[in-house]
Amino acid sequence: MRYLLGVDFGGGASKATLLAEDGRVIATSTKEYPTYYPQSGWTEQDPEDSYRALVFNVRAVIEKSGIDPADIAAMCLDAATHTAVLLDEADRVIRPAIYWTDKRSTKQSAWLKEHYYDRIYALCCNMPDVMWTLPQIMWVRENEPENFKRIGKILFMKDYVRYRLTGDFVTDSIDAMGSMLLDVPQNCWSQELCALAGISLSMLPRIVDPTEILSPLSAKACAETGLSPKTKVIAGATDTVLEVYANGAIEPGQMTVKLATAGRICPIVPHALENPLLCNYKHVVPGLWYPGTGTKSCAASYRWYRDTLCEAEKSQAQEQGADPYFLMDRAAAGIPPGSDNLFFQPYLQGELTPYFDPALRGCFVGILSSHTKAHFNRALLEGVAFSLKDCYQVVQAMNLQINQARIIGGGAKSPLWRQILCDMLGIELVKTENNDSSLGAAMLAGVATGAFSSFAESVERCVRIEQVVKPDPENFKIYEKQFTLYKQIHDALAPVYHAMEG
Repeated sequence: MRYLLGVDFGGGASKATLLAEDGRVIATSTKEYPTYYPQSGWTEQDPEDSYRALVFNVRAVIEKSGIDPADIAAMCLDAATHTAVLLDEADRVIRPAIYWTDKRSTKQSAWLKEHYYDRIYALCCNMPDVMWTLPQIMWVRENEPENFKRIGKILFMKDYVRYRLTGDFVTDSIDAMGSMLLDVPQNCWSQELCALAGISLSMLPRIVDPTEILSPLSAKACAETGLSPKTKVIAGATDTVLEVYANGAIEPGQMTVKLATAGRICPIVPHALENPLLCNYKHVVPGLWYPGTGTKSCAASYRWYRDTLCEAEKSQAQEQGADPYFLMDRAAAGIPPGSDNLFFQPYLQGELTPYFDPALRGCFVGILSSHTKAHFNRALLEGVAFSLKDCYQVVQAMNLQINQARIIGGGAKSPLWRQILCDMLGIELVKTENNDSSLGAAMLAGVATGAFSSFAESVERCVRIEQVVKPDPENFKIYEKQFTLYKQIHDALAPVYHAMEG
């Protein structure tokens, strides 16, 4: 038996999945790492944390499985897009990587919208926003000129980790779209956009297909990870597209609903959609796209809540050998739908769809003395679901024929959260047994090396449906009424938040 290895780098953790060529998941490993918030509105990651997590997870799955590393036919990496790693001429990391939820480039983004909106949309199929690499690099140029002068290479997170493994200075065509430096119709770096950033084309990696087989692992990489030099390394892609793929959404008419660090709703279509409220990306399946909406602080909201306000649950979980999220969910399940009119708005780092407003902030609204901790637990889950309902309405307005929705991301593991979201949207949600991007990365490695003859065969072998969640009509009615209030709360508080920004 031969094996395929996928490694994902997310907002708060890295996960590795070891997949057999017959479609069975043999072993997994997860390693959390911090996301840093050095100033209000700033979000950063240390690329070294990602590399250390890769080493830990790869060694862990090899040890758990007991396999010979030489039997791992191929490895593929993925990560959140927009996360640029800046290297100097000696390949040293210049500064922490600006994560895509960062808001510091608000001024640069606004300038690009005012002066280059039409041109950027024509080249990139997306509108300027703080999450893209272009305005982030402009911010570095204007605010950290010494760091900007040192830039020799610009990579994205998975590509940086892979660069450490093989020495290949490349990125895939989908991750390249997240930079807002790519001429998407021509699939090449845009001299015009690079000039806006003040960088040269030579600083950017070669663009390859996600399934391209790259250079062999270096001797140093094999020593550090325990991998064999026989293992082929595949280019890979972004975390969202590989989650979409790992859940079997490879045909027009399907849709994914993502409960991860960020939340997204992505229909599968044969072309980019002309709507500035959508982020357009190509699928790994040639000829398809997965344009999507986005809410910035999805599962990230629940993690913030856990780490900030749930120390008791964390301590109890440690004593019991349980997951603190399970304890939080168990308490929330005892509260009726609507949380007795306690609302949460998950704008902890501004918001994307449908507002594209970095000034928005998170809030709990409607607090009464009768509300308990459990009310706050449920209100947070419902608040994130409301933000995804906001996203879903944008998709509905496009009059697309959606036949099926699959729920993906770490938050999809929660039965309560799945049901809340299902009731909120009023559509059936299909959950698969394994639904994260590290599985998609392993599947992509199988397609690239011929273990699977096609994307369709990889889905047939590897994707298994675990549950179909059906909406409760009465709960849907409750949430429809509450959604009106949720929107009114945003409209009332948005001017206040803008005043806070000065």
